This record gives sequence, C-alpha cells and structure tokens, in this order.
Amino acid sequence: MLQLNVDVSPGFIGEISRTLVSAHTVGQLTRPLLELLELVTGLESTYLTRIDAEAGLQTILFSRNSKTMQIPEGLSVPWNDTLCKRALEEGRLYTDDVAACWGDSEAARSLGIQTYASTPVYLDDDVLYGTLCAASAQSQPISQHGQQVLLLFSTLIAQQIQREHLLERLQKANTALEAESSTDALTGLPNRRFTLAALQRLFALAQRTRQRVLIAFIDLDGFKGINDTYGHEAGDAFLVEVGRRLASGLRTGDVVGRLGGDEFIVIGLTEATEADERWCVEMTRQRFAPLLEGQFDLGGCIIDYPGASVGVIAADPSRTSPEEAVRMADARMYLEKRRRREESGSAER
Repeated sequence: MLQLNVDVSPGFIGEISRTLVSAHTVGQLTRPLLELLELVTGLESTYLTRIDAEAGLQTILFSRNSKTMQIPEGLSVPWNDTLCKRALEEGRLYTDDVAACWGDSEAARSLGIQTYASTPVYLDDDVLYGTLCAASAQSQPISQHGQQVLLLFSTLIAQQIQREHLLERLQKANTALEAESSTDALTGLPNRRFTLAALQRLFALAQRTRQRVLIAFIDLDGFKGINDTYGHEAGDAFLVEVGRRLASGLRTGDVVGRLGGDEFIVIGLTEATEADERWCVEMTRQRFAPLLEGQFDLGGCIIDYPGASVGVIAADPSRTSPEEAVRMADARMYLEKRRRREESGSAER
C-alpha cells in the first residue's frame, strides 16, 4: 500500500472523498481529480494517458486545459517520442525546463510544454497502464505537496481501473455461465431449460397479441439403432446434424431446442385461427419432416435415414398452458410415429 504524507486541507480531503463515493467509471473519477490536480500544482494542463506499448502509441484519454496550452483528448503520439517515456526511464518526476532535459522531443515542442510533471499508473503485477501528467507553457516550480498529490491521484485512478477490469471479467464470466446453463453442450442449441422458459414467454406474448403458439415435437426414430450399429460418436454427429437441419427451417422468431436424448422441439407464433389450424399444422410438419430425411454424413459413415416423427399443434394460450401444450404435441408425435410404423409395415408386406 502506498503511504503518502500529504498536507491538505479538510475541504480538499472532502472533495476527494465525494469524488470517490460518486464515481462509477474511470472518467467520472479522473475528471474531478484533474481539476484538483490543477489547483494543487498550478499547472495549466492536467491529463491521463493510456500507453499501448505494442502499437508504440500514447493516447490522451482525459484532459483539462485552463489556459492557452491545449492538450486535446484523443491525441495519439509515438510512445518513443514522449516526455512520459523519458521521465519514466530516468525516474524524473518533474522538470521546469523541458527544453534542457528533453529538447529532442517533437511532441513537447509542438505542444509548447516547458514545465512537466508525470507519474506512471501501474495496475496489479506492475503492468504499466499509462501516466498521470501536469504541464505548463511557463517555467513553474511544483511543491513537494503537489508531487505527492500527483502520486496519490495516480494510485486512486489505478484502483478504479482495476475495479472496472474486475467487473468486466465478472460480467464476461457471468455471461459465459448463463450461456452454458442455457445451451445444450453437444448440439449448441438451446437446452430444455431455456426452451421451456422461451415457451412460457411465447405463451404470454400470444395471449396479449391473440395469436397461437406452434409447437413441433420431434422424435428421432431408430436413433438407438444408429448408436448400436455405428457407435456413439456417429450418434453424436447425427444429433448435431439434426440440430443444424432443424435450425435451417426456422422462421424469424422461431426457437429450436433439444429436450434431451433424441427429442427436439420447435416453437413459434402463428396467426392461424381455429378454422385454418389444420392447414397451419400440416404446413409446419411438412416444413420440418423433409429436412430430416435422406443421407447423413457422420464422418466415418454415411447413413440413409428414413426420417423422424414430428407432432405439431397450434395451441390457443387462452385454453391451454405451456405444459399441457407440450404434452399435446408429444401425444401428436406418438400418433405420427404409429402411422409411420403402420405405413412401413404395409410397404414391407
């Protein structure tokens, strides 16, 4: 922990405290601190930079300019030409004669910097993030007090940056966990949990808009035989391809999910009324059933698959619940499975 012996007034401490309490971003913290840094050092420009060593650039993130010298936000200059790099390498916190110290700096000449103070902003593990600086076009001394405040502010800014980085990592981790909890690991489709939650939302929307909810329940006939004959790797490849083919038949707003094992479900909204429900159901079955017929290249083998059993209903949300609707679609699928078996038996005879 950095220990600083800073002689400041209660009002100054109070202003820092209010800034720390109210700031939620690096910008919200830095801007008030740049103003306070100007008051303490008496220098006309104060600014925070970001260093991209790989690209060889230093960029002004936030700046405050109170007089003629202007150091604009967004300005990028070659890192090797900067006063910050020279000061860091020499361990020089401050000079009031930039021309004598670093007269070869084109950036310093173009900005008209005569007095310059800088301290690095380090994150954890001594990672150099950037610099906190104060500058003036006039030769001007800086008190020990001002140099100590510069160090203090760089520490406060570094802590805020690290908090933001931690929050970003936590948010990414949370997003990844949410995606993992809602995705079927094999097919990449929404899993049972996510799909049934989406069905609840579709029912609520259909109730408000007076629409119906289409549910296609799909069971892969003969899947056990594929596993037994060709192995589980081939079976997994088959399930992945089934998911891809079903997804190719979706309309805007439809959702396809894997319920588990060899069962899939497609859900969506329809404007179909009771009068044209049968037509709508048949069109939906014809949209998906052909997608699952024909040859499947499973890597080590190619199979000629006769198709799956697809049971479709158009549920009225005012008359049935999502759970009841899934059971109805499942029952319709078993009727379709029986019909297919009977047709297959008749063809064999």
